[in-house]
Amino acid sequence: MNQKKSIKNIRIIQISMIIGYAVIVISTALIITALALKKTDSLMKNKVTSLTSSLNVQMKLNLESYMSRMETIATLAFGDELSYKYDATDPNNDEYEAINIEKSLTDKLYSLCIMENFVDYGIVYRNNRTVGKISNATSSLFGDKLFTELGKMINNPNSNDGWFTGYENNYKRIYYVKSVHDNALLFISFYSDELNEVFDNPETLSDIDQDYNTIYSKNHSETGSPLPEEIRSRIEGHYSASLIDNDYLVSVNKCGSWYVVCSIPTKIILNEKTEITNYMILTGVIAALVAVLVGSYLSYLLIKPVKALVNDLENKASTDRLTGINNKLAFEELSGSCIDNTPKREHKALIILDLDDFKSVNDNFGHAAGDELLKEIGDILRTVVSKDDYIGRIGGDEFCVLVNTKLSSTDELREYAADKCVELEVRLRSCKFTTEHDASISSSIGIALFPEDGSDFSELYKACDKALYFSKSKGKNRYSFYKPEMESEGDK
Repeated sequence: MNQKKSIKNIRIIQISMIIGYAVIVISTALIITALALKKTDSLMKNKVTSLTSSLNVQMKLNLESYMSRMETIATLAFGDELSYKYDATDPNNDEYEAINIEKSLTDKLYSLCIMENFVDYGIVYRNNRTVGKISNATSSLFGDKLFTELGKMINNPNSNDGWFTGYENNYKRIYYVKSVHDNALLFISFYSDELNEVFDNPETLSDIDQDYNTIYSKNHSETGSPLPEEIRSRIEGHYSASLIDNDYLVSVNKCGSWYVVCSIPTKIILNEKTEITNYMILTGVIAALVAVLVGSYLSYLLIKPVKALVNDLENKASTDRLTGINNKLAFEELSGSCIDNTPKREHKALIILDLDDFKSVNDNFGHAAGDELLKEIGDILRTVVSKDDYIGRIGGDEFCVLVNTKLSSTDELREYAADKCVELEVRLRSCKFTTEHDASISSSIGIALFPEDGSDFSELYKACDKALYFSKSKGKNRYSFYKPEMESEGDK
């Protein structure tokens, strides 16, 4: 029983070690994974924010370069002195000469117009007289307010020019206007789609005017519409910034009176993070499982010799060294536990065997021969009794058997016990020791039954001992079942 308890305790320790190790490994893996994911999230956001900011700045520079090129092409018109000196509003102009000058200017402006996909490239005078290419759509849109309305588009007093779009909520055209002199304005216009060459990469970039209306977007349906409030609220008041939160990454840079804005939903940015997260979690789980398996195997290797040592110690502590069967302490513990756990309706028997005149064996043949005889009796007991029965050496020449074989009645148990005692007597008379030493070996045996003769091991042992004493008193070399009247005989 002690051996089983020890093995059980070792298994509990082993399982506790494995569980503890698993908890530590898995917890560590989870903590490391969580920290790695948090760091990855931060690095990814910072990296994407930085790249988006750099891209937005590049788009701003592209737009500035494009606008500067348009301004340069527009000012090429001033290469001819007539273009900035001629005033169609001057009442002193010679009509014929004015017609020739205006024709000459128109030809020059038309030749410049073909350099880009301009819708308009011309000069308008205060009296709304025009030269160059003026589209019918522009004439219809502005009417007789052409000079006045274009003049309102000059928003840079230092250079007397300006960029404008959204006239009458028409964001399909972009205008550049420059003052020639007090009575003349040079202007060009082109479709906002021409900005495709500026914003040729990102799908989420937009060009916004100072009122946060969309001048240009890759999604053409957004052109002319107000910037969504969730984006505007993030960039309003900023001229150059990159902001990121749980919903959006927004980058803005001011370009003149306009803004270049890039907005990307954060979940799109972190799509790759989800894949990385799944990969890291999977890797962490696999690493934890491998570590647990390795730890379990190492625990097994560690506990295995301990189990073997405990088994060996327990066997040595519970086994009689001479005969190899249970010693007195182990036998009493096993038998006591067995009887305590046996219902009263079941039947057991306790048999005590004591060698007759064992002292004469030691005296006549020596103690080595006596030991040899005791070893052989251990072997005989192992051979005679059932594997379910318990056997033990409880004294120098005294042995004990607890009949644990399941039998249906007391009579059957008596018959079984008697048969075993007869077989033991026969085996003793013909054992190897007797044939080698020409000796006669016999034994006195006492038998007590459970629960009739005792309700626990102690009572049963006392009854069995009384039966043994009775066998010895009646001439030895016999077996006797316990009877209550043996109590009075023993007292005499």
